Amino acid sequence: MPRLVCLLRGVNVGGKNRLAMVELRALLESRGYSGVRTFIQSGNVVFSTEESVVAADLQQAIEARFGLAIAVALRSADELERTVQANPFPEAERAKLHVGFMTAPPSPDAVAALDHARFLPEQFVVSGQDLYLHLPAGMARTKLPGYLDRALGVPTTLRNWNTVASLLELATA
Repeated sequence: MPRLVCLLRGVNVGGKNRLAMVELRALLESRGYSGVRTFIQSGNVVFSTEESVVAADLQQAIEARFGLAIAVALRSADELERTVQANPFPEAERAKLHVGFMTAPPSPDAVAALDHARFLPEQFVVSGQDLYLHLPAGMARTKLPGYLDRALGVPTTLRNWNTVASLLELATA
């Protein structure tokens, strides 16, 4: 049965958009999904289904049940594995590497207009619906994700590389 990874944007961050993972699991189980597992408290869910799943449907279900209007990125286990394999920064320290999961591909014009030199030594690569970030000084003070979010105009949810690797392990187990 196909495994899917659902990534919620902005859940349980800084006391905003509070959502108990047990309640999120219950919602997905009520929709007939099986093997529902959450990972940490930031809105990561892995589940199985034979049915076609659309991120917008999950987004609407979350809003209807919890009153949270949040973006949802959805990836199959195969897509997540391709994301990991395509890492453009293989030599980067894992703690300094992040992936942004976009809800849709950005326009080619928006990608072409990005200023790669503006935040050096921070680097980024846009690949389809994935955004790779290498942040040598870490995530705490970087302004790069905000710039990319505004410039690309596509809701994006970030995960550190360790979380991405753990989600892949859950999705392929």
